[in-house]
Amino acid sequence: MIKKFLVALTIAALAALAGACSSSESNVNANANAGETATTTGPDNSEITTTTDANGVKTETRTFRNNPRVSKVVVTTRNGTRTVKVYSASGEERELKSDTEKALEATGDAIADAAGWVKDKTLDVADATKEGAKTVADKTVDASKTVADKTTSGAKTVANKTVDTSKTVADKTKAGVKKTGSKIKKVINP
Repeated sequence: MIKKFLVALTIAALAALAGACSSSESNVNANANAGETATTTGPDNSEITTTTDANGVKTETRTFRNNPRVSKVVVTTRNGTRTVKVYSASGEERELKSDTEKALEATGDAIADAAGWVKDKTLDVADATKEGAKTVADKTVDASKTVADKTTSGAKTVANKTVDTSKTVADKTKAGVKKTGSKIKKVINP
């Protein structure tokens, strides 16, 4: 009877030990999964790195490669609560209050606008200057064509009037010569 009791006690102890090992093994797997890092390519020339720590806090960092207004966006999800922090190219940090669900998909300019950063006015001025230069060039070409057309038209008009005037002068001279010739005949042959 003591033997049966010891065998039962040994089996119970081994079962408890086996359960403890499998429990700690699952914790080891959970902790191993918690330290995982995944990196994917994001929109607008960015890269998104996702990590989860041992406490289940998920951090998604979107890094922009060449955006002049935003360098990165960090989305932290802790116990179902999501916070979004935006970092400017100069290093300024702001917490994003609106459009947080789009922080990993939106363009860098849209995120910067939502964070309240003003677009660099020099870029707008440069764009406006280029557009103005194109407009001036187009108007200059149009004006040159108009001047050339008017000059051609004016030259044709002057040539036509000169021809008409020459014909008129020639006709009048001819008529005057005829009159003079007939008057001379009258004087000579009265």
